[in-house]
Amino acid sequence: MELKENQGIPRYVILMMAVMAGVSVANLYYNQPLLEMIRTDLSVTEVKANLITVITQVGYSLGLFFVIPVGDLCSRRKIILVCMSLATVFAAAIGFAPSIQIVWIASLFLGVCSIVPQLFIPIAGQFSQPQNKARNMGYVLSGLLCGILGARVISGFIGDWLGWRWMFIIAALLMIVSTGISLKLMPEMKRNFQGSYLGLMKSIFLIISRHPRIRLNSVRAAFGFGSMLAIWSCLAFHLAGAPFYQGSDKVGILGLCGVVGAVAASSMGKYVPKYGIRNLSIVGASLQILAWAICFLFGDSYAGLIAAIIIVDIGMQCQQLSNQSGCIEEIPEASNRANTIFMTTYFIGGSLGTFLAGLGWSHLGWTGVCLVGALMATGSLTISLASKH
Repeated sequence: MELKENQGIPRYVILMMAVMAGVSVANLYYNQPLLEMIRTDLSVTEVKANLITVITQVGYSLGLFFVIPVGDLCSRRKIILVCMSLATVFAAAIGFAPSIQIVWIASLFLGVCSIVPQLFIPIAGQFSQPQNKARNMGYVLSGLLCGILGARVISGFIGDWLGWRWMFIIAALLMIVSTGISLKLMPEMKRNFQGSYLGLMKSIFLIISRHPRIRLNSVRAAFGFGSMLAIWSCLAFHLAGAPFYQGSDKVGILGLCGVVGAVAASSMGKYVPKYGIRNLSIVGASLQILAWAICFLFGDSYAGLIAAIIIVDIGMQCQQLSNQSGCIEEIPEASNRANTIFMTTYFIGGSLGTFLAGLGWSHLGWTGVCLVGALMATGSLTISLASKH
């Protein structure tokens, strides 16, 4: 079967993409509840352990920039299968890594190979019927978010039960199963670009220069993503100390709080045309600032952390789905390249937020993390208030 632009996607394909998006993106987040365990096992500092998360996100950003555009040039089905196969190898490499340096290297390439969800979202945007585009993108994004949540929950419990290495061995097995399912169910699609890889990459910079709205949407969403990831990059360290003294399983349980954000994303698509990208971005950034105020004032209680996690996640979903759909709808004939620009910028923002949160933790503890998260959200809000779109 071959999908045709604007002609609709079978429901089972949307469901498969949503599930596979969750399984693939989970590779980026298994490490977050396990950072304290990895730090102890490999005898490294908190900053070096935090770099695992940063490096994984950098790898994802590289994959977004150099691999996702190939979806306009080559068979998306083949790219998906290759990425899943390689992700199997690198997840296993982390599970058997003897040193932090090997974990860093394998994490970088695991991040590169975990870009599969960002091939699925443009597929939903390009091939769905016009009235269903935002809705189907929301479904795939919900699957992605459930993968993020599931990764933290499962990782926390597996780490506490079997140890952090087993989590990555299980991840490798999950990718083997995912590769088999995708091989059987993923349809073929037409290519959007005729030419060379060099010409394809040059066209990305032309799109950046000629479409200011794509630049605007990408940057303000990136600040919001950095704000959200700041809380997760240091939560394991925060819970390991006073007054909690808890392990990775509690980090995983707190990950369930983000299910509210996942549910919000599944229905957010219908509000984008109604309220507009700018308004949803302002609401999202404002919610994140509120979340960080709660984190600062009540971050030593579970109630405060739960409230902050839910609110910061909903704020991020307001920003991501509205701005991402705006980028893809700007140039649907180059949907993968538009998504490349958005997601590369998005994860640069995420990497920056994670890195700065690690520095904030090392200098000021949880107060430093709260300050970084609030500043990232304020950056997003400022950009939206200063713009007309």
